[in-house]
Amino acid sequence: MVLRDTPEEWRVAATTTPFTGNKTGVRTDRVIAPDGATLTRDYQTHPGSVAVVALDGAGRVIVLSQYRHPVRGRLWEIPAGLLDVPGENPLHAARRELYEEAHVKAEDWRVLADIHPSPGGSDEAVRIFLAREVSEAEGERFAGEDEEADMEVVRVPLDDLVRGVLAGDLHNTCLAVGVLALRAALSGDGPEALRPADAPWPARPYPA
Repeated sequence: MVLRDTPEEWRVAATTTPFTGNKTGVRTDRVIAPDGATLTRDYQTHPGSVAVVALDGAGRVIVLSQYRHPVRGRLWEIPAGLLDVPGENPLHAARRELYEEAHVKAEDWRVLADIHPSPGGSDEAVRIFLAREVSEAEGERFAGEDEEADMEVVRVPLDDLVRGVLAGDLHNTCLAVGVLALRAALSGDGPEALRPADAPWPARPYPA
């Protein structure tokens, strides 16, 4: 049996935007269910994100430690960032984030997973890439600001990260999904069987 998520949209009778921030906002929709009931749903509006599992030739993944105020903690994460420009090509954004946060580039790119991290409370969509054939980027390092100015960047064996997720020591969604998906790919048909880096992404369509 093959399971596949399918598009569906219930009728929205009314919508308001109680809050609009710099990158995200909050929307309130009055939704008409198929049985005629009226539901009120509040959720975060989000431009979408990309994340990168960058795997070097020694089987290590590039991860970074960053303070995350909403959860009051410093989390280990993979390089990631917002799709700041509407319609932005996600691969271009992923290359940028890998350069800015880890100062490396990669020659081989694949799609690991497309996810909705919190579909009950946000319309955020994230594309997680696998980047291989990693090498140091040219030029000066990107100067991070705010929380990014305090990041620590290290390379960790993939299996150590998998154990950390299963042990409950690592909690970032993109890191957890990314390293578990990579371990599954390596144990299955291999990275070459993954979708190409320019695979369609219905959740956040972009020009070819």
